[in-house]
Amino acid sequence: MKKILLTLFILTNTLVAFAQADPDSYVKVGGPVPPFKFEIEKGKTVNIADYKGKVVLINLFATWCPPCNVELPLAQKEIWDQYKDNKNFAFFVFGREEGWEKLVPYKAKKGFTFPILPDADRSIFSKFAKQSIPRNILIDENGKIIYQSMGYEESEFKTLVKIIQDKLSTLSTK
Repeated sequence: MKKILLTLFILTNTLVAFAQADPDSYVKVGGPVPPFKFEIEKGKTVNIADYKGKVVLINLFATWCPPCNVELPLAQKEIWDQYKDNKNFAFFVFGREEGWEKLVPYKAKKGFTFPILPDADRSIFSKFAKQSIPRNILIDENGKIIYQSMGYEESEFKTLVKIIQDKLSTLSTK
């Protein structure tokens, strides 16, 4: 009986430890960005590795997602408008399970100027997670994930903006 209780205690503590991390995430901060290709414009495919040397922000969203629709206008104003001309920065927003036919009018209606790209089959999303949006993944110039978040919280978003600012400031002084 003591062995059973001890085993249950160890198992419970192990599960609690794993629950504190994002169990839905396939990638970890400090690890490399997984390889993938994507359409940068209709009919033109690029590889995420093509952006090595830049700080890259990937946002995973859906047009129907309420927190995504709170976050993206802030991303436009506080990230894209600030850094779109910085040669060391790239920003890609991927519409989970959505194609060009839905994303082009959505982008125009919302007045967004950053790239909103299709991930109709979840092939990109599935490199990072099983579920839950919005998600932000920040990749350094060496292709290493340096930050990631799930969901939208004002304080978390401010942290992301600060990390981007600091990272790009460091790169501009090199």
